[in-house]
Amino acid sequence: MKKISLVLVLIALMAGFFIFDLHQLLTLDGIKGSLGQIESWRANAPLLAAGIYFGIYILVTALSLPGAAIMTLVGGALFGLGWGLLLVSFASSIGALLAFLVSRYVLRDWVQSRFGDRLKTINEGIEKEGSFYLFTLRLVPIFPFFVINLLMGLTPMRAASFYWVSQVGMLAGTAVYVNAGTQLGQLESLSGILSPGLLFSFVLLGLFPLIAKKITDQIKSRRVYARWNKPKKFDRNMIVIGGGAGGLVASYIGATVKAKVTLIEAHKMGGDCLNYGCVPSKALIRSAKLAHQMRNAEKYGLDSAEPTLSFKKVMGRIEQIVRDIEPHDSVERYTELGVEVLQGYGKIVDPWTVEIKMNDGSSQRLTARSIVIAAGAQPFVPPLPGIKESGYVTSDTLWEECAKLDQPPAKLVVLGGGPIGCELAQSFARLGSDVSQIEMLPRVLIREDEDVSELAQRTLESNGINVLVGHKALRCENVGEDKFIVVEKHGQEQRIQFDLLVCAVGRSARLDGYGLEELGIETNRTVLTNDYLETLYPNIYAAGDVAGPYQFTHTAAHQAWYAAVNALFGQFKRFKVDYRVIPWTTFIDPEVARVGINEQEAKEQGVPYELTRYGLDDLDRAIADSAAIGFIKVLTAPGKDRILGVTIVGEHAGDLLAEFVLAMKHGLGLNKILETIHTYPTWAEGNKYAAGEWKKAHAPQKVLALLERYHSWRRG
Repeated sequence: MKKISLVLVLIALMAGFFIFDLHQLLTLDGIKGSLGQIESWRANAPLLAAGIYFGIYILVTALSLPGAAIMTLVGGALFGLGWGLLLVSFASSIGALLAFLVSRYVLRDWVQSRFGDRLKTINEGIEKEGSFYLFTLRLVPIFPFFVINLLMGLTPMRAASFYWVSQVGMLAGTAVYVNAGTQLGQLESLSGILSPGLLFSFVLLGLFPLIAKKITDQIKSRRVYARWNKPKKFDRNMIVIGGGAGGLVASYIGATVKAKVTLIEAHKMGGDCLNYGCVPSKALIRSAKLAHQMRNAEKYGLDSAEPTLSFKKVMGRIEQIVRDIEPHDSVERYTELGVEVLQGYGKIVDPWTVEIKMNDGSSQRLTARSIVIAAGAQPFVPPLPGIKESGYVTSDTLWEECAKLDQPPAKLVVLGGGPIGCELAQSFARLGSDVSQIEMLPRVLIREDEDVSELAQRTLESNGINVLVGHKALRCENVGEDKFIVVEKHGQEQRIQFDLLVCAVGRSARLDGYGLEELGIETNRTVLTNDYLETLYPNIYAAGDVAGPYQFTHTAAHQAWYAAVNALFGQFKRFKVDYRVIPWTTFIDPEVARVGINEQEAKEQGVPYELTRYGLDDLDRAIADSAAIGFIKVLTAPGKDRILGVTIVGEHAGDLLAEFVLAMKHGLGLNKILETIHTYPTWAEGNKYAAGEWKKAHAPQKVLALLERYHSWRRG
């Protein structure tokens, strides 16, 4: 009500301004006609005249009324250049601040709640460099100042910053107008003040901060590079360290735009994803799922049967799948694309030089204008007493160890309740291992909502896994040939025997051996970069797991695009990496897929939301597939169909999520999904039905009641 009352008062004041023809007084002819009377009044009561003039100027500016330019001229005519400039400078700044505050009070919350996700980049830019950009706009009087006042009120800029920047930034333009006002009687029109030459001068003045910033950046850059000798010529346009997802994409982009690119990889092309992560684990998951379906064939009207398992064949299939995909990431393919691939270890010895120790024992040095570090990450092994003596594998070394086995490990312990731990635990349990999964935190998949974690844990336990949440691993012990891990909960210790221990407690960025410390490039678990993925040195970039904050193959590829484009074309245009819509999937059965925020994150961040939930047990295709388990949860802005986040638990969840990812990326709401035809019967219909649940909850009940009465009347 306060906001409505304020708006009504403002509308009344503005309406009165035009109804009573007050706007005619604030024209050049109107002012010139009454100038003599105004000067006489000012001569008799100078302080009162100055005060009234000051108040009227503030009111005109605060209400964004036409006439501020005329008022500035009057200030020069009545009070001269010195006092006129003083009065106008403060009155215009105070009025602008009031307009800014009114805009903020009345509109900002509504604008940010409705368009907050689209304005996120602008808001971040204003928080970092808003004063600089406002100052630039204030220097150029061809931009309508009242528009700047109102728009800045919708941003996070501090009111104090807005005021002082406006005070300083408008001073030059104000001085020109006040000075022109001292000759008011000779002016025929406002265009006589701002000649083309003067306007051009203002434009140059507005460009000055941009030029100054560029010069400042150059000075900072020179300081950073001061102790290094920059080569006069470069061997390459770009050198990429690391042949995983990030390095491959960066190299591909460089070769596509005909840059001379060298890619350095010490081990296997394709990185962790192809050789140890995404590809082999998904192949394992598929074999394990089929074994599970055979044991539960009665669900499909068939006789259940215990699969005859050849673990060597399962591992052989995984190795074959890796070999089938290898050509996509091979040295040969990238060489054909125009990338020079060197197999060895790359170390940055100065901001433009990389020393490569080749796998064949030779070494060489190459220079490049830009360098992209895409070294990836490695499994983290907790420092448990006795763990080295007992032996362990990680998600990287698991495959080589299992390739030696004729049977799945009889007793398997998986340390970690995150996505990797859950996927491996379920797969080995379905292949016949006796699996215990240990998680120190109170639930598995801790980043997901509680109902998601609970469903995941029930599923894991139904597959025979002994899930121990809230258990802290203390040490490993060897008793004869038997191996044990000792865990503790509520002060009670428990010993769990194992044949194979899998450490899946997370991954850490590869930071050692690349020359980062010697160059002074700051690291804190990852290489620290700015919004453009630049390190301390603007020509050295980082992308993928080594840069964070996400450790997904698709985000590594996403970052690599920004790193490569900025590295090659940053002197013309740089792009801030966009993290607004990041999807991910945990490939347990049923899958857990998510994009945007979930409920627990919304609560932690104080983001208001509405929850729409659709149970997949109601979906025809899910019922037909005997997989009617799971749900779709959609978070939307209150009262709006704008999607804040989606969590899907169910068969093909990772594939179903893509529609919501597309919608969020391009600002499409649930109404658009509801209007889209989805093939029947498919899993994708679940997305439409989730949108339908939202629509049902927002049905206009009063209109429907009227329609009911109308149809009743039509029936007679």
